[in-house]
Amino acid sequence: MSKYLVTGGAGYVGSVVAAHLLEAGHQVTVLDDLSTGFAEGVPAGAGFVRGRIQDAADVLDGSYDGVLHFAASSQVGESVADPEKYWRNNVAGSLELISAMRKAGVRKLVFSSTAAVYGEPEAVPIAETARTAPTNTYGATKLAVDHLITSEAVAHGLAAVSLRYFNVAGAHGEFGERHEPESHLIPLVFQAALGQRPHIAVYGDDYPTPDGTCIRDYIHVADLAEAHLLALGAARAGEHLICNLGNGNGFSVRQVIESVKRVTGREIPVVTAERRPGDPAVLVASATRAHEALGWRPRRPELDDIVADAWAFTLEKRAR
Repeated sequence: MSKYLVTGGAGYVGSVVAAHLLEAGHQVTVLDDLSTGFAEGVPAGAGFVRGRIQDAADVLDGSYDGVLHFAASSQVGESVADPEKYWRNNVAGSLELISAMRKAGVRKLVFSSTAAVYGEPEAVPIAETARTAPTNTYGATKLAVDHLITSEAVAHGLAAVSLRYFNVAGAHGEFGERHEPESHLIPLVFQAALGQRPHIAVYGDDYPTPDGTCIRDYIHVADLAEAHLLALGAARAGEHLICNLGNGNGFSVRQVIESVKRVTGREIPVVTAERRPGDPAVLVASATRAHEALGWRPRRPELDDIVADAWAFTLEKRAR
């Protein structure tokens, strides 16, 4: 059994990873200020400290075997409107965390990165060797933290893995997606199915794709969590491994809407709107490095399965 600190462990991905760590027999402490997370997202059996990333120095000591770092501001639009918040929270906060780790002698880190570091891709599927050119402050801050981690690994022997997510969806039992405000497609389509919004907007239907709508790579959050546990085992002192996480297959906006129709049995009002600036037609991951370096492959790749788990969580949450 090992002991891990999970920053941002009351949020969507962090809570699912914390639950997986506990199920694997590990000891977990969650550090979260609940600014975007939820107290009920902290899994039973985990310790909980309410605080910011900058408070990690008050929590970490030599008893910890590693840190899994999810605490970050993550709204793309907000990052453009309020860049100072994102540089302060995501970069300065991560610097404080890594410094606290070094002082406490905690030498293993798994970092929640993002496909937003690539910006608009020159080719798909996107490999880790692709040019990094983020088009928003959120992606820029995540890329800056990746560079910070590389420097720490080289200078001080940190064992680190960054996992660059594409589109995370689905749920793991009582742990699922609940953002305020919501910006992700599947929960937004659920809101239209439940009558909580009048329709779902499809931004552009004239892209060079089979049905004219954008294609994105969706990965089940439980598959994502399993990759984090494998990353802990793959981390090597003085090395910073970077892996994309995705299915390697894409689903269009219309395919997502049709999947929600099948799973929920409900009609979805749809309105076609103008394209959003900067929306690439296709974003799909190459996860070959994760296959080879982590021994990871997604075990829940079907869109209907991802949607069904997310829908079950949504209904359960409404029933509380």
